[in-house]
Order: sequence, then C-alpha cells, then structure tokens
Amino acid sequence: MRARSHAALAASVVLALAAGPLAAPAFAAPPAPASRSADQRGPAEEALRAAVAGLPNQYATAALVRVGTPGGDWHGSAGVRDLASGRAAHPDARFRAGSVTKVVTAATVLRLAAQDVIDLDAPVQGYLPDLFTPDFEQPISVRHLLNHTSGIKPGDGLGDDFAELYSHRYETLTPQQVAASAIAKGPEDFVPGTRQQYLNINYTILGLLIEKVTGRSYASEATRLVLRPAGMHHTYFPGTDPGIRGPHNRGYQAVERPDGTTRLVDVTEWNQADRWAAGDMISTTADLERLLTKLFRGRIVPQPELEEMFTTPAGAPGATLSAGLEYQEADGQVFWGKSGGRYGYNAFIGGTRDLSRTLVCAVNSTDAKGTGRNPVVAAITAAALQ
Repeated sequence: MRARSHAALAASVVLALAAGPLAAPAFAAPPAPASRSADQRGPAEEALRAAVAGLPNQYATAALVRVGTPGGDWHGSAGVRDLASGRAAHPDARFRAGSVTKVVTAATVLRLAAQDVIDLDAPVQGYLPDLFTPDFEQPISVRHLLNHTSGIKPGDGLGDDFAELYSHRYETLTPQQVAASAIAKGPEDFVPGTRQQYLNINYTILGLLIEKVTGRSYASEATRLVLRPAGMHHTYFPGTDPGIRGPHNRGYQAVERPDGTTRLVDVTEWNQADRWAAGDMISTTADLERLLTKLFRGRIVPQPELEEMFTTPAGAPGATLSAGLEYQEADGQVFWGKSGGRYGYNAFIGGTRDLSRTLVCAVNSTDAKGTGRNPVVAAITAAALQ
C-alpha cells in the first residue's frame, strides 16, 4: 500500500472509532480487497509507544494494544491498574468488550445457519411468535436483524443518562424485558431491509433466537460455537454478576461537579445483563485477536455463511454494517472491524480481510459512552495503521 493510502485509511478508521457506528461517510457495497503482499513493513513502534505514553490522563487511565503486520507484531500496555494504588496496568487484563460482543453473536447465528438450524431468510416472527405482535405485518428476516435493517425500535433501559444509569447499576433488566418493551412500541415506518439503523435490540432478539432454536442458553451456545473454537479461554459472559473476574484494570467515568471541575467515578462494577448478546462480554486483547484471525480465516464460520460478515445490505442506501462487522474504505483498501463501549471501557477489533494489518485495543476511557473523539483511541488507531 502506498503511504498516502495508509494515511487515508487511518484517518477513516479513526473517525469511525471516534464517532461510533453509522457516523462515518456512506459507502457503496465494499469493493473486493486489494492484495498487500508486497507490503512487508512492521508496526510503527515509536508511534504506538507515543500513542499510549503519559497514561493516566484526562482521557484514559489505561490502554492495551495489539497490532499485527506482515513485518511483525507489537503488543503494548500503559497506564494504571487503579488510580488509588497507581500500580502499572495489567497487560493481560480482562475488560468489558461492549458491542464487540455482536461479532460473537453474529458468528453464533451464522454457524447455526451453516448447520441448517436457522434459515437467514426466514421471518423471525415465525421463530419467536410469542414475542411479536400482529402490528409487525412486514416479515423481518434473521438477516435483517444481523445487518440492522429490521425496523424494530430500541428497547427500554434503566435510565437515560449516566447519573440515572449509575444509580441502578446493581439492578437487573432482563433481555426478555428489553425485547418486550421494544416490540410494544410497534414497528418503524419503513420496510425491513430498506434502511440501516444500528440498534442493540437487533442482537438482543438474535440472542433470544439462539436460545429458542437450540434449547440452550445464549452463553453456552456462543461459548460452544465461537469462544471455544477460537481459543478464547479468558472470555466469558457475566450475566447478572456486576464484577469482572480475574485480573483487570478498573474503569472510571468523568463526571462534572457543580463548580465545573471533574471527578472520576469508579464504574468497574456494573450489572449489564440488559446488554446481553448485544454487548455484555468480558474478554482480553489476546482472546479478541484470536477471534479476529480465526474468524477471518474461516476457521469459525464456514463459507458461504462467512460472506455475510463481509457483505453490506444492497437495499439500504449508505449501509456500512454487515453481520457483526462494519467497514471503512479508503483508496481501495477495506478495513473490517467492530468497536464497543461500556462505561469505563472502550474496545476495538479490526483488520483487512487478508489480515495483512490488524488492530485489537482496549482503552479505559474516562468518557467511553461519549459522542466526542477520544484522543487516546484516535492516536492508537492512527499509529497502528501507519
């Protein structure tokens, strides 16, 4: 890849990570990946070290990074395990992966499709007749859920802002309650498949679908079909447990005081059962790197189902989301990945389809659910793609 291609791709992916899903410019269907076999450059180690230098700071308290290139790999960590002790961040820490969970959920559904347990073209109303009301007259296929074109409205949560959510952090809102609240709002005013709208509810319902067709829990099926084949031995689904088992770096949220100053609130403990199949997985950067590489190599989801993860819906103008992934294109290169954020934690996995360049990172952002650009995440991404 030419130098300007690296710069353009870095800028594109940085913007996507900073702004969140669907905030990037609209692209047409992604082009076929170009070959980069001639590019043997290794990671930009100096730039990567600079990207995580100085932690903790106002934007993040810790960062874990893994970059893969044809010329070698780079692994790094920075920051602190917790603000009280100031101990160095644990390099193999577990963290909340947020919406990166959707990659695992999508892969689970696609594996079940490969086994003829699920039909991607079948209406989900037929699989879950007790969930949907007669108002949902238009058939919503499983594929519509996978690529966020279902038209189902968002489900209820335990609050609308940080203060309210934080006050309910030890309470349980079940996925079934979330799904029922979404269906009660009725369908959106568009035909399924004609518009893309990124919402957790699509993957909450996919979790219910997995349980219905297998007769087993979402966590057990995702572990059997994805985590175990990927070798993700340090990844798990916490359910209603508010803690993070094993070594971890604590997460913090910046909260403004009445006088305009900022304090950091420890948000490590949080029952996030309502995020479930859409965003309640705890993992490590090493495990997510294994997921990324084995998934892209076809060792988890077989062909032709794997193509669903690298295909955006043709009928939804400006679509950038596929089954579990999102793409960014610049100068003929395509970078597929998924970001995730829970309070105190940001995560990202992604790479070119041929795995000639990969990035997995976890940043303990102090405003992980904010809409603004996190400078630490942006610096890491730009350095990784040099």
